[in-house]
Amino acid sequence: MLFRDATLADGRVRDVRVDGGEIAAVESGLDPNGDERVVDVGGHHLLPGAVDAHVHFRVPGYPHKEDWTTGSRSAAAGGVTTVVDQPNTDPPTVTGAAFDDKAGLAADSLVDYGINGGVTPEWDPDSLFDRPLFALGEVFLADSTGEMGIEADLFADAVERAGAEGVTVTVHAEDADLFDQSARDGDDADAWSAYRTPEAEAAAVEHALDVSSDAAADVHIAHTSTPEGVDAASAGGATCEVTPHHLLLSRDDLSELGTLGRMNPPLRDEARREALFDRVADGTVDIVATDHAPHTRAEKDADVWSAPSGVPGVETMLPLLLNEAREGRLGVERVRDLTAATPADVFDLPRKGRVETGRDADLVLVDLDDPRPIRGSDLHSNCGWTPFEGRDGVFPSLTLVRGRVAYDGRGDDEAFGDPVGENVRSAPGGR
Repeated sequence: MLFRDATLADGRVRDVRVDGGEIAAVESGLDPNGDERVVDVGGHHLLPGAVDAHVHFRVPGYPHKEDWTTGSRSAAAGGVTTVVDQPNTDPPTVTGAAFDDKAGLAADSLVDYGINGGVTPEWDPDSLFDRPLFALGEVFLADSTGEMGIEADLFADAVERAGAEGVTVTVHAEDADLFDQSARDGDDADAWSAYRTPEAEAAAVEHALDVSSDAAADVHIAHTSTPEGVDAASAGGATCEVTPHHLLLSRDDLSELGTLGRMNPPLRDEARREALFDRVADGTVDIVATDHAPHTRAEKDADVWSAPSGVPGVETMLPLLLNEAREGRLGVERVRDLTAATPADVFDLPRKGRVETGRDADLVLVDLDDPRPIRGSDLHSNCGWTPFEGRDGVFPSLTLVRGRVAYDGRGDDEAFGDPVGENVRSAPGGR
């Protein structure tokens, strides 16, 4: 397959040849080989597929929320070609046997994937580290969905073991001792943000860095929601991610969202959201990942203290960021780095993340001049809703995973490819 006249993230216009699942050439003026299929891009952007380092595809245990078919279709339709699934399923991914069960379910994935191992008092590190883990974590320093919050001593033991195994630790950083118990008197959606305080995040980041320094382990801070948390991670030498919902939504949106806007960590005030965006734009934040955590609308239709935490996002991350680029608030190259190039670097995926010769042909075709409103009814997650209802996004017209069509939205009827996803930690070439 030959993509002709494609605009790359850095603005260069090149022809891109795909052969045998990888990018075979990125040059000007390439001629077709024999009967090679030619796609005339017409100057539209051809970007590397996004690497979403933080999703919850909910199986085993909760297929009504999401499974690997619906979750990976949602990913492909949003330009995500690699996902990393977190361990808080039922049962949690804390043993080798649980990892094997989840790997069997992941055979339904249209996109490449990683599987993280988790930590609870019942974890079995010997068998878990014997599997091709993507990372250890999300290790919860406070309870969230799945109630996998752990005590300080177990966290220290887990970080030490991960450091010895050379496995990165992904940390959910909140200190429950700093939650504001007086906020529990509130009954509106904002009470959740008041309860799980910004100070709880920064303190937990600093604690995680102290522990990891003693253990010589690499730490990645998940879903960092405050500028203070980002600054602490950066100063301590850890990498960090920010979600689209913390980047683009704030407590000001909760009057409209209600419990659809409840997540952990919660939405922050508008001033912190703006400061967080600044750190994403200026390079302080390493990556954007979604914390895609779907629940049904019926489950969310509860009071603020009973509703489950989490929002979907894997299909809307890249479209939302590309719309920020379209409107001039981010550069396309910065979006490429946040969603593809830097995640591939941070998590050692040498074949992912860039449109370069020899890399996997994980490619996304987009037209920045063709935004459309985001509608939950148009998305492919089982949950059927989005916190970004009505906002503009720039969606892919075509997504390839290792040269195979995973999503094609160019015709009147969209089409999905076959489940060809591979575990990036066990695939040939160290994907």
